[in-house]
This record gives sequence, C-alpha cells and structure tokens, in this order.
Amino acid sequence: MKVLIVGSGGREHAIATSVAKSKHVDKIYCAPGNAGIAAVAECVNIGAMELDKLVDFAEENAIDLTIIGMDDPLVAGIVDRFEERGLRVFGPRKNAAIIEGSKAFSKDLMKKYHIPTAAYETFDSPEKALAYLETSKYPIVLKADGLALGKGVLICNTLEEAKAGVKTIMLDKQFGSAGNCLVVEEFMTGREVSVLSYCDGTHIKTMTSAQDHKRAKDGDKGLNTGGMGTFSPSPFYTKEVDDFCNQYIYQATMDAMKAEGRDFTGILFFGLMLTQDGPKVLEYNARFGDPEAQVVLPRMKNDIVEVMNACIDGKLEDIDLQFEDNAAVCVVLASAGYPEKYEKGIQITGFENFEGKDGYYVFHAGTKATEDGIVTNGGRVLGVTAKGATLKEARANAYKATEWINFSNKYMRNDIGKAIDDVQQK
Repeated sequence: MKVLIVGSGGREHAIATSVAKSKHVDKIYCAPGNAGIAAVAECVNIGAMELDKLVDFAEENAIDLTIIGMDDPLVAGIVDRFEERGLRVFGPRKNAAIIEGSKAFSKDLMKKYHIPTAAYETFDSPEKALAYLETSKYPIVLKADGLALGKGVLICNTLEEAKAGVKTIMLDKQFGSAGNCLVVEEFMTGREVSVLSYCDGTHIKTMTSAQDHKRAKDGDKGLNTGGMGTFSPSPFYTKEVDDFCNQYIYQATMDAMKAEGRDFTGILFFGLMLTQDGPKVLEYNARFGDPEAQVVLPRMKNDIVEVMNACIDGKLEDIDLQFEDNAAVCVVLASAGYPEKYEKGIQITGFENFEGKDGYYVFHAGTKATEDGIVTNGGRVLGVTAKGATLKEARANAYKATEWINFSNKYMRNDIGKAIDDVQQK
C-alpha cells in the first residue's frame, strides 16, 4: 500500500520511521517532509495547510492511507476534505479536532461531563479579564484559546505579570488569532505526565506514558517552547494513577465527545497534572505530541498501520496494543536563541554516527537538504532519542548520542529526565 504523511517535524519523522517498518507498506510520501524524512519517504513540495492540493495529490497518486501529523490542518478540517473525496485518512474530523483547537471548548466539555481539571474562566474581552484578575489568587495561568505552537501559556506570579500577559495575548496578539479568547486557569502543582491514545470514535487504548520538558532552560526556567525533550515511561504514572484515569478521564472524554456528536477518531493526547487531589487534565491535543512521539513510537511493538486502520474501521477493540519493557529518552538539539531569535542555514555534521546503531535515533525537526549537506532550518533542529533497559540507562545513552551531532549554534537542556535519577536510586 501507499501512505502519505502530512507534516514536516520530528513527530512526522517518528511516524514515518514506524510506518516504514510496516509489512503492509510499499511506498511512503511526506508533504512537505524534511531532510531526515527523505531517507524513508519521498518528500512532496506541498504545505501542510494546502488542503486542496493534498487531497488532489492523494487522489491522483492512489494513496491508500493518509496520516495527518500536525494540529493546524486537523483543526482546519483536512480529514473532512479527504473523506468527502472517498479517501482513507487517519485523524479526527474538524468537529472533533476542536478539542485541541479551542481551550475554551475543552474546558467547557470537562466541566459539563465532570472530567477532573483546573478551575477556570473564559473571557473574550481584555477589560473583563483584567477585572477578574484583580480579585484572583496567584500564581495563575493564562492560556490563549487557540493553537499557538505550544507557546500560548503564561504562568503569572503577580497581578502585574497577569496584566502584562493579557496585553501580550489579547491586545498585542503575540499568538495571533489564538488570543481572541482567553482562558484564565487556577495554577496546579504536581508532576506532569503525557499519555497518548488511539481512538476509534467509541473505544480508546492508551499508549505508554511520557513526560515532556517545555521550558527552554535547565531547571525548568526560561520561556515555554514546543518541547525540549522527553522520556518514557514516567515513573510517576503508577497503576493507581492509570486506574483512576481509565475510570474518570480517558473513556469519559470519549463518551463526552460522542454525546456531543463529535466522535473522536485518531490520536488523543492527554496532558495530565498529578495533583494532591488526584490526576487532572491540563490539556488535550488531537494528534501525537512532539517530542513525545519520538520516545513512545520507538517502544511500540505493534504495526502502526494496522492500529491506525483499526481506528478508522471502528475495530480498535481487536488490537492488543503492546510496548517494549524498556525506556527511551529524547533530547532536543535546538538553535541557540530558540524560541526567540536564532540563525538558520548552519551545516550539521555527524549523522553517520547513528548508522547501524540499534536503539539510537536522530529525528529531524528543523532541517533542510542543500548542495552542501543538511543545514539547520528551525528552532528545534533534531531530536536525539535512545533506548535503554531503564530510564537512567536510556538517559545516559541519549546524552552520549547528542555528542555525535555537531552544528555551531547547537543548544540543548542538560537535565532532560533528571528527576528520574532520584526516583530510581530510592
């Protein structure tokens, strides 16, 4: 069969790597892809938001399955476009992708169906938001309602910071139209855990847990980013937590979406906070997390195409989803200055060091192929992932592998998964 993957980041490279292992797949295309994806797929010069061109390409090339990696096209309704033309596609329809596309929608959904989450209020006027913040407890969290590349969340410790945050999101429109509506949320404390799941509209099967590191600098300092690294599984995601989430969060979300006439098929991502009062939902995403996909997919035993087809056909119950009994850590190599200003076009060397090394991966995110070789083309450049028998071993392997890659403005956090060392030493 022929498969088309839509997207250009590390997540899509991880998906392409898994698809390439499928016994059912003869040919992979990726639109637009990147320099790393080109090693396993034919990259097509069509942007992820060129919906009509993507549908036309899939039809003209008799694509058997299209996998949508990114959030923007999902929220824009790309799945609906494919289905209208009778094309097989993996991902939620527009009316279901809203669970990520609007934080106000997802918070209202959780409130209506009693799914544990932080207390909140939503505002479509900066004046009303500012008046509310005058009487709020601090710290407090401000979230742009729409898609903001994982950066539209501000943690404010004082009223002054909150006022500045309202200006940034709603008046200065730093996150564009995502800031037309503002969600103000109570600040929760605890461990963050990410749990990805496959969904077929009725049934849900969760994957192994992971934990992302959003802040740009060591010690969880600096600005929010799209993710600076991750590890899987999370030692903080215990059986007790899993049992609670299965009962009150996972299936409850699927049932809530179905009750609203928004059956969810595809990947549903649960961002959880393990609070003193139990697990609560921080956010939903309607696709694989990035970089969570880079540690979860390498550990999955199943044929990814078989699982996705089961989701599309409403037969997820027939799948015995399995993961390796090991661990994986991903360290993002970024361009110095990310997520603000950074240079592009810098030559990258060392890819050959990964050849023939089982359990080591270098997933391309912001790269470009040129006549002189592969160069940087974004803030998050590469995701270096390594597996190990334990999280401690996987972490050591991942950091060892970061030394195999070089570019002049290479930047990374040096504490990805550091918390796991203490847990495993106890």
